[in-house]
Order: sequence, then C-alpha cells, then structure tokens
Amino acid sequence: MKTAMMTLIKHYAATVASIVILLQAATLYTDASHMLQNSQGQHEPDEVGPQFLAQLTNITVPQGRDISFTCVVDNLGQYRVAWIKSDSKAILGIHTHMVSLNPRLSVTHNGHNTWKLHISHVQLNDSGSYMCQVNTDPMKSLSGYLDVVVPPDIINQPDHNIDEGVSTEGGTISLQCSATGVPDPMVQWRREGGKDIMLRTESRDKQALKSVDGERLQLTNVHRTDMGGYLCIASNGVPPSVSKRFDVHVNFPPTIKAVNQLVGAPVEREVTLECIVEVYPKPLNGWYRNEGNIKLHNGNKYNISEAMINLYMWHLNLTIRHLTKADFGAYSCSSVNALGKSEARIRLQELRLPPKSTTTATPHVHTTAKARRKQQPGHNKGLNEVVRAKETHFSNQMQQENDVFGSGIGVPQSANGAGAAGAAAGGGGAGAGGGIVASGNVNGMINGAEVHTQLPARNGYDKTYKSPGVAPSLRPPWNHASAGSQLLACSTIATNTLMAFFCILSMYSLKLI
Repeated sequence: MKTAMMTLIKHYAATVASIVILLQAATLYTDASHMLQNSQGQHEPDEVGPQFLAQLTNITVPQGRDISFTCVVDNLGQYRVAWIKSDSKAILGIHTHMVSLNPRLSVTHNGHNTWKLHISHVQLNDSGSYMCQVNTDPMKSLSGYLDVVVPPDIINQPDHNIDEGVSTEGGTISLQCSATGVPDPMVQWRREGGKDIMLRTESRDKQALKSVDGERLQLTNVHRTDMGGYLCIASNGVPPSVSKRFDVHVNFPPTIKAVNQLVGAPVEREVTLECIVEVYPKPLNGWYRNEGNIKLHNGNKYNISEAMINLYMWHLNLTIRHLTKADFGAYSCSSVNALGKSEARIRLQELRLPPKSTTTATPHVHTTAKARRKQQPGHNKGLNEVVRAKETHFSNQMQQENDVFGSGIGVPQSANGAGAAGAAAGGGGAGAGGGIVASGNVNGMINGAEVHTQLPARNGYDKTYKSPGVAPSLRPPWNHASAGSQLLACSTIATNTLMAFFCILSMYSLKLI
C-alpha cells in the first residue's frame, strides 16, 4: 500500500516537471524568434515607397490668367506621376506625356522630384479639383482646387426703351440694370455728382438716399430737380467694378422771371435786361417790344444771348446800345415749348444824371473838428447898434412932441428921452403940466422892421409917426437860430427895464418942478 502511494507521487512529479520544461522551452523559442527577427531587420531593411513632400495649393484666379499646380514627390523609383481632373476622372497627363487634347494644358518635370501642371488662359469651365497621383498599390494622391472668378459685367438689354428715363413732371420713371459675374455681383444705384436720390411716395413724403440697392430703381412723383445722370454700379469683389449711366429727363412747361422788373439807364449808354427761365425740353426764347408786338433781333442796336445754367435753367440777356428817348418803355422776354408758354415784362425808364460841374474840384483837406467856443459879448455888436439907433430916434421924436404940446416946462434932453423910453416900455405914465401917455413896439426893430409909435391925443388931434427902417449889420447875430434868439430876448428885456427907470425918474423930476 505504501509502495503504491510512492509510485503515484513519483508519476505526478514527473508530469509536473515535464510541463515546466515545456513552458521554459516555449519561452526560449519565443525569445529566440524575436532575436532572430531583430537580427534580420538589422541586416535586411524593408523597401521605402514614394512620399509627397508638399501639399497642392488651392488657387483662385480671374478668368484669362495663367496658373500652375506643383507636385513634389520623393523616392518615386520606378513609379509614375499622373494628373487627373477629379470631377470628370479624366487623365490629363502621365509623367511628361500629355493625354488631354486641350492645347491650354501642359506638364513639366525638373528632372528631380518636381512635376507641374500648367493651364493657360483659364476659363470658367476650368474650375474644379485637380489630383496629383502616384501609381502605387494602393495609389497615393494629393488634390488642389482651382476657383475661376469672373469680373462683373452689365448686360445690355436689346429691348431697352430709349424713353424709359423720360416722364412729365409728377410721373413715374423705372430704371432696370442687370449684371453677370462669378460670384454673382451686387447692383447699386448712385446719382451722378454725389447728389441725393429722392424717393417719393403718393402721400408726397420723400426720402433722400446716397445709394439704393437692387437691379431696379423706381422714381415716383418725379420733379424737375430729379433730372440728371444715374449710375448703375455692379461689383462682386473681383476687380474691376463696372457701371452704366442712365439719363433721367422730366418734361414741364416754361416758367420765366425777370431779374429786375424796373430798370433805369441814362441816354447814350447801354443797358442789359435779364430773365431766368426753367423749362424742358429746350424751348424757343425771344425778346419783344410794346407788349409783344415787335420781335427784336441781333444787330447793331440789340445783342441777344442765352446761357445754359443746368439741364432745365437758362439765362436770357438783351443788351440795348446807345440808348435814346425812343428806347424807353416796355419790353418782354418769352419762352415756349410743346407743353406751354410763359413771358415776363420789364420796364426800361430814363435815369437822369446831374449835370457835370465845370469848376475845378477843390482838393479835400482833412481837418480835426474843434470844440465850439462860447460867443463873446462882441457878437451882439450889430444888435446893440440897432437898438441904440432906435432909442435915439425915439427920444428925439418924444422931445419934438413935448415942444409942440408941452406947457413950457423945460425937461433935460436925457430925462425926456428916458421918460419917453420908459413910457414906451411900461405902457403909460403921469406927469405935471400935460399928463403925457405913450406906447410903443420895440420888437418891431428886429431885421429892420418898421416901428410905429402912437402919440397922445390932444384936442382931437392924433398923430402917428412911422420910423424909417434901419439896415441890419453885415453879420447879424440872429442868423444863428439858437444863440441869436437868446441874445435878442436878453437885449429887449434890458432895454425895457432901462427905459422904465428913466421914465419914472422923469416923472419924479416934473413933480419937483
């Protein structure tokens, strides 16, 4: 029993040992295989295939230019390079030989590792993907894209109506402009000269814009100020942009105005009459005399001209030479077109100039104004002389009357004169022996006026003495409006006061006698 157990244990031990040996052998084989493979890799390397050294570039070019695709391949060996149009799968060329019959296509090789596909005068149908391919298994290839762009071009419409841009004032004008190009162009409208485009509505609201987008431009309720050139501009980012000019015309009847309705000019001169007219289309303009009965023409007497201010404004001129009396009167300027007529009237009248002076003009000398000085008492010399003369004459007259009507009472000359003067100033006085009453008008002495003295009545006898006028001095002070009046008033008051004083003194003397 014990022997059997020992045999069984030996058998299991041998089996396990065999398994361990087999595992170790497998491990050794695997390691040997790796070592063998490594040693073979070091002595027998794999063959290296063709490799692309650069990518093909995408090209965008305007139509008509020349382009080329470049393909750089290293380690080409016995393989070949081919050019293929991707969208059509057409082989264009292999190595240095052309397959395509298109004369604008060609291939070149620099003898090393660079191949080129050339396309001259590219067209729109040349656009697409191009492939550089090497005939390995599997094939190796690179692709590049050609984008051909076309500058914008405005289409000339054969059925274009020449009257498309013409309307009467208040009407509607529609302009159409279409353009082609790759990519599709954008169309924009602008007005010539940088003016605003006026868009109006039926409600007469308006909007001023520098530009309007779209192929159609519609102008409603057009006005004469809308006339002019409009530009259709097409652009798509490919230079150059293109434009087309459209003319807009607005027809309306003439309106005419005179620059000056009344013009004056002297005889023997020349004068120009002017009118401004707004009208379209171009009218027939003219000048007339006498309410339009006589039409005037260019000649020695008249020169008629007109100048265009803008598309619808005109400046009319009529020049009349060597004016005579017969040239003065009514003139009219007239303008007429198919839509109406208008005229304006101008009156030409004589302008009388002052006669020319025959004396030699005195040269002007600039002086500085001085402050006005007060008048000295000496300026009243002429007035005082007149007053003294009147007083002396008046005193002598009073003396004569006293001698005739007096009662023999002797009065000194000075006292008598003073008394007479006092009686004249005071309006009356009483004295012994006669009761003399006298009145006088001293103000009558101004400017040599007559002085009337009313003498006292004696026994029904009245006598009026009329004193002769006294000539004023050569320089009377009353020629000065303000100063003369004041001096005369002061002198009159002083004289009356003095005469009153002598009159009172005279009466007092008579009482004493």
